Amino acid sequence: MHHSEKALFLAVHGIAGRFAGQPVPVVMEALLRGLPKAPGLEVTEIRKIAEEISVGRDPSGM
Repeated sequence: MHHSEKALFLAVHGIAGRFAGQPVPVVMEALLRGLPKAPGLEVTEIRKIAEEISVGRDPSGM
């Protein structure tokens, strides 16, 4: 795993732990503020991640 991928997974894991069960817009805002810049990471993918976290899942796989 590359350093940037690891940083991204760790950030998603941390946000998932803090925002699980919150409404999608709240999780989206946290992701947009907290995720490191990653090439190819698009808003649609971030929304899918937010939806997973919103229902209590941790999409980081950690």
